[in-house]
Amino acid sequence: MRIIPLIIAIAVSAFMYFFIIERDRLLAFAATDSTEEETTAIEDEASDASKDDVNNNVVRVVALKSQARVIDSAVVVRGETEAERQIDVMAETSGQVISEPLRKGAFVEAGQMLCEIDPGTRGASLAEAKARLAEARAGVPSAAARVEEANARLEEARINDNAAEKLSAGGFASDTRVAATQASVRAAEATVAAALSGLESAQAAIQSAEAGVAAAQKEIDRLTVSAPFAGLLETDTAEFGSLLQSNGPNGAHCATIIELDPIKLVGFVPETEVSRVSVGALSGARLASGQEVSGQVTFLSRAADPATRTFRVEIAVPNPDLTIRDGQTAEIIIGSEGAQAHLVPQSALTLNDEGQLGVRIVTEAKEAKFMPVTVQRDTIDGIWISGLPEQADVIVIGQEYVITGVPVEASYQEHNE
Repeated sequence: MRIIPLIIAIAVSAFMYFFIIERDRLLAFAATDSTEEETTAIEDEASDASKDDVNNNVVRVVALKSQARVIDSAVVVRGETEAERQIDVMAETSGQVISEPLRKGAFVEAGQMLCEIDPGTRGASLAEAKARLAEARAGVPSAAARVEEANARLEEARINDNAAEKLSAGGFASDTRVAATQASVRAAEATVAAALSGLESAQAAIQSAEAGVAAAQKEIDRLTVSAPFAGLLETDTAEFGSLLQSNGPNGAHCATIIELDPIKLVGFVPETEVSRVSVGALSGARLASGQEVSGQVTFLSRAADPATRTFRVEIAVPNPDLTIRDGQTAEIIIGSEGAQAHLVPQSALTLNDEGQLGVRIVTEAKEAKFMPVTVQRDTIDGIWISGLPEQADVIVIGQEYVITGVPVEASYQEHNE
């Protein structure tokens, strides 16, 4: 017979007996020690309560002695890059392209030819207009001669009329002769007027012919479409042999050119921050590619966007190597005047009953007080806030357990910078 199984069976039977039959006695024995511990705890709490009564319910907190400092303030907006200029170059006349195309991505200089159009009969039209101008100019001397002849005849008629009037006054000429000389004067005056009209017509013909020559020459000048400024071709120029039609008001499309140096950074500033931005302010940006650039504010809109209530701001950035492209996303930082701010841990921020963001400080009366603040900048070392006095004891531990007016006893920690 094995002894160990027998001993185990006896021990289990005894445990079950005391746990079931003698349970009340077992619990009473166990409660003796816990009662003594509870009594000790009650006495300690009473002692602490009496101490709190003595100290007028002062709450212990940890605070940070903070001194305001001037920091560089900045306005941060999101935006994108935009070409300084972009234009669709149009042909102002119709015709077939006779120039070889330039491919997109090529750099063109200002005044460089982009598209050349077949002149067709435009040269003949110019020659015809010049011939009409020469003919009109040839008619001017004869018209001027007729004017001189008419003036001479008018002068002769006036002399005859004057002589007839004097002879008639002395009784040596009849009234009929006087009337005839006066009629001659009127006829000479009419001839002079007709001659002057012919001269004016000749001069008008010259002006009309000159206008015809200018129009024909302008039409020939339009056969060459040139780049208005230096830049990159965003599209191919018109293909050789293609027909450009300028029936619309904007002409026929030849090419698209963009200017990327300098390039613009375009963002939209909220109306709450627009007063901190000024033209000429230094600015920087980080592009989506990670590239960092800098420039100056060149434009700040005076009118808000009616949909977003934001103001357009433009920043000129040098781009001599043309590495910055049009339409890249950018995070823009615009410098503004420095501001007084305190550096505190982010955990020190709290909300009051109205939902205002702020911190709680220790007053000179050793009481807690809520102070609303404005966040200026978030850094690795902490958060910069404004709205506090120049010197403030900011509660960094225990601020959630006190309200304004509650007495506090602060212990101070060092400022980690």
